[in-house]
Amino acid sequence: MIELGLSRVSQLVKQTPLTWKAVHIAGTNGKGSVASYLSGLLQRGGIRTGRFTSPHLIDRWDCIVIDEKTVSKALFNYVEGEVKARNEAFKIGASEFELLTATAFGIFNRARVDIGVVEVGLGGRLDATNVLRPEDVILSIITKIGLDHQALLGNTLNAIATEKAGIIKKGVPCLVDGTNAPEVLTALEASAVKAWGANVQTPIRLSPRSLRSKNESALHAITSKLDLEPHQSENLRLAVDALNIVREQYPLKRSLASLFQEIPKIKWPGRLQNITLNGWIDRDKEVLLDGAHNVQSAEVLGRHVQRKIRRLDEHVTWVLAMSKGKPVHELLRCLLHPGDTVIATQFGAVDGMPWVRSATAADISVAALEFGCHSDVAENVEEALKRAAEVARGGPLVIGGSLYLVSDVLRGFRDWSGEHPTQRGWYEGVRHVDIPTAT
Repeated sequence: MIELGLSRVSQLVKQTPLTWKAVHIAGTNGKGSVASYLSGLLQRGGIRTGRFTSPHLIDRWDCIVIDEKTVSKALFNYVEGEVKARNEAFKIGASEFELLTATAFGIFNRARVDIGVVEVGLGGRLDATNVLRPEDVILSIITKIGLDHQALLGNTLNAIATEKAGIIKKGVPCLVDGTNAPEVLTALEASAVKAWGANVQTPIRLSPRSLRSKNESALHAITSKLDLEPHQSENLRLAVDALNIVREQYPLKRSLASLFQEIPKIKWPGRLQNITLNGWIDRDKEVLLDGAHNVQSAEVLGRHVQRKIRRLDEHVTWVLAMSKGKPVHELLRCLLHPGDTVIATQFGAVDGMPWVRSATAADISVAALEFGCHSDVAENVEEALKRAAEVARGGPLVIGGSLYLVSDVLRGFRDWSGEHPTQRGWYEGVRHVDIPTAT
């Protein structure tokens, strides 16, 4: 189960003071993409950088990255062992995510990173990552906020925004995606005033912010070639604006204009990702893989499919799985058109997250029928993919509904093929880094 609160994780990390400064990122959607862009640009700018995101993608340790290389299993197990021993010795009773957070922070210390880009796990105010103190953080970032995890965070945008604004700290600037709904911006502003005091100028800075004309032109020249969806452009700009703030304290070794040339090389798997699974399934053409798992992200995926996948309004074949408790009908309404085919399935157990359960394939299949679609169920992801490939016959095929489904697909293909993921270029950043265990 999810156990929000800071008392346990505070005990875990108080024995190991942080030796690095954090950029702390909260939000409903876009956190991982912003973290990936920002850490990638910082590293290429000569700053030793760590990144901690959640959930993991393929292996439990790939959520921790040093200088754009995933830490090795051996290093992860070593530091996690230290954290678990501390948890036992002091009878803390920490949750799985609290142990993971302390492990990431310990690895950052051991790797001697300058900046750790840290993504909130859930919410903000009571999330384990919010153990970060004001003196530990140089910048807070809040991405796009929408409805998700209402049972824990509240049923309104205002309530959810207020929870996520819990990462705002006195003395620390906060960069916010300015395309958020007005009620979200109002809630964030109110929380910032409360954190800083009524007589202090608000720390909120809205993105996009003005760059020098030369840098603005260089950024536009790159992004215009990438054909990004609006939300991708917003996430990239948020990361660039964050980089511009961070470099005030950590000077870069390259100009912004030079760094912008690196943007096309920065990948964030599982989000509007085109991959080939040929061999594992009988299909040479690419499929679209996306972890959209709430209404806001499903709307984005639906628009992308409509703009780039449905040629001449043709039907799409979908492989879908969702977490238990997600609003199945609302998500499907964003994705499906009458005549589409849905192969519904279930993802497997999630390593390190025993509280996560898959919705039943039958529930998804029945809901798809209500939208005028053909639907069927498959017992597992591999069976679903093979059946979808047969139905699609070379036509559009999209896999989505859950990041955990994305994980199962990528892991399954790796395990079947024996290929290191970078060999096909669809999961860059899986190169491993080992840090000496001596402090």
